[in-house]
Amino acid sequence: MNIEQFLIFLLIGGVAGWLGGLIIKGGGFGIIGNIIVGIIGAIVGSWLFDLLNISVGVEWIGLLITATVGAIVLLFVLSLIWRGRR
Repeated sequence: MNIEQFLIFLLIGGVAGWLGGLIIKGGGFGIIGNIIVGIIGAIVGSWLFDLLNISVGVEWIGLLITATVGAIVLLFVLSLIWRGRR
């Protein structure tokens, strides 16, 4: 992975985390938090889409959709866990 690919990876992760945060809780988590949520969301989304045999493409928009859906699922599950602890 070269520096350009790494920066795109971080950018897509940040945008996906931000979008996931907007949809689930109404706001982002800061730049580092958004990147972390987006990267973990990309892993979750990729696993989920593979499990369901869904393909949204390999271009940047497909990667962004996959990471955003994964971030939404991740944040939803985490919100259920946090509510259960209260």
